[in-house]
Amino acid sequence: MITSSDGVRISVNTEGHGPVLVFIHGWGNDQTGWAPLAENLMDDHEVTTWDLRGHGKSDSPPAGQYSRQHALADLSAVLDTLGCPVVLVGHSLGGYLALAHALAHPEDVAGLVLVAAGPGFRKPEAREEWNQAVLASAKKLDQTPGVEEISMHTDAMVIDRLAEITAPTLVLLGERDKRFAAAASLFARDLNVQASVVVPDQGHMVHLKAPEECAVAIRSFVAGLA
Repeated sequence: MITSSDGVRISVNTEGHGPVLVFIHGWGNDQTGWAPLAENLMDDHEVTTWDLRGHGKSDSPPAGQYSRQHALADLSAVLDTLGCPVVLVGHSLGGYLALAHALAHPEDVAGLVLVAAGPGFRKPEAREEWNQAVLASAKKLDQTPGVEEISMHTDAMVIDRLAEITAPTLVLLGERDKRFAAAASLFARDLNVQASVVVPDQGHMVHLKAPEECAVAIRSFVAGLA
């Protein structure tokens, strides 16, 4: 465990040796979802996984302590225990947080791996539609009260500033993940994308369902950063 800036304890696990990869899971998941992929990579990489607040083994603070800034402060606390720069590997919400951190702290980021991720929404009505869907999902999942805020979008900060991010980027997407296909096209236009890999017959959880294919792509990408 490490302690974030507001006293929330964050569950962190680091294994392996080599170039440092820091994995950021999506909303409603936890670090165990990275296990098949992480195990494939830790022979020649240092792999750090961690649980977002309100997820897995990390603390679940009261409602009102799950904003994007809280999540980014937790990520910064994780990175403070490691030697930067690192490669940030983010799935879904985790990819969004990786982009936001790269904007605020480009010196921390040697590369980005965006797995089934998006940069948010420019139009307020699109953000509202997304937020309502998150609220509906939170009720079904019976999560800690307030934790849904971590996945909500309140502005267009990341999508409006994508072109400011210069870190080399790998985009990973499942062929059946149509929701995030448009985001991959946007990344190709605005980011420093070194490779974009679409894994056949896979959906949103491509890293969990096709870890070997994802590991090959990540290993090749990281080797190219040296």
